[in-house]
Amino acid sequence: METVENSKVARIWPHPEVVEDISKLRLNAPLVHCITNIVVTNFTANVLLAVGASPAMVVTIEEVSDFVRIAQSLLINVGTITTLDAETMLNAAATAQETGTPWVLDPVACGAIKYRTAIVAELIKYHPTVIRGNASEILAVTGVAGGGKGVDSTASSLSALPAAQELSRQTGAVVALSGEVDYITDGKETIMVPGGHEIMTRVTGTGCSLGALIAALLPVTESPLRASTAASVLFAEAGHRAQKESRGTGSFAVAFLDQLSQLGA
Repeated sequence: METVENSKVARIWPHPEVVEDISKLRLNAPLVHCITNIVVTNFTANVLLAVGASPAMVVTIEEVSDFVRIAQSLLINVGTITTLDAETMLNAAATAQETGTPWVLDPVACGAIKYRTAIVAELIKYHPTVIRGNASEILAVTGVAGGGKGVDSTASSLSALPAAQELSRQTGAVVALSGEVDYITDGKETIMVPGGHEIMTRVTGTGCSLGALIAALLPVTESPLRASTAASVLFAEAGHRAQKESRGTGSFAVAFLDQLSQLGA
């Protein structure tokens, strides 16, 4: 089994592949269909705008299938899921599988509540391109008790790495495991990316919008592994820079968007 010891060396900005990928994203401005939670919708849209993508928050069940067909990628985030949301998400995922549209699944708080855990299991049947989550969420998706506290992880990303690698092998999805150090794996290759700053865990939407950035990069990069890695590197660098000029969580959120808008611009 893959271990952290034989993983690829951590990537940091300005890694040449990441610079190339963010430049392609800004040039192509992919249309990203976001079905995300109500807490982070505005911040997620602003993150995508900051990197040059085109966000669309289309959530009406009568429209999602049609919109998946015209979007370049899809994000499904189950953070504030309702029964109507679940039907919408399943329809969108089924359409993405039919059309070959790359999509990201963010199983927020999976394992904490039975209903959302069951919906996540159904969504995975539609073969997400990338599954992005914290350690507790990834452990829960694989059926291991992860000890999550709501949407927060009480496990380390390193402790969940074997589960992430196995999940990737079982589903065919790249697994982007977020934490103090991010690990991105396709089941064969694993890449480490140092985290940005601890303050990012105290700002709503940073983890969820990372999933959106991965979705934005999927249509313009050569592989889901590379797209997920580039997203983590960009977030880490923007977070590192933003904390230097912020005075607290509020100013950090603004500084973070500013820094994202400048990377590769």
